[in-house]
Amino acid sequence: MHDVQPLVEAVDKLADRFRSLPQSKLLGAVPGYSSRAAAVLALARRLAALALAAEGGPQREFPDAGAFAVGDQLAVAGHDLAAALAALPGGTVVALPEGPATVGEVLAGAVAAVRETAELCV
Repeated sequence: MHDVQPLVEAVDKLADRFRSLPQSKLLGAVPGYSSRAAAVLALARRLAALALAAEGGPQREFPDAGAFAVGDQLAVAGHDLAAALAALPGGTVVALPEGPATVGEVLAGAVAAVRETAELCV
């Protein structure tokens, strides 16, 4: 069993922050993205893709439900990834498009991505 709590906590903290942002902040541009909402949507899509890879499923499109939904989309994608990783036995290798990675590497990368996006969207 893997300790996914750091991922869950980081996702919940960022998702909660985005659920309470005013429209002007959500739509404000940040480096590399047209808006904060776009940055969080990209993160949610990345986490959802990692969850599908961990589950061995085919990649699917992750919809854009609008700026006001990105906090919820992030929470769902992050919790799906945490559940998928927690269910895998130790030593499992996840087949990612960029190459195989251990569950620990996927988990660490996901936590880092959430924290980087949080810093970007301050």
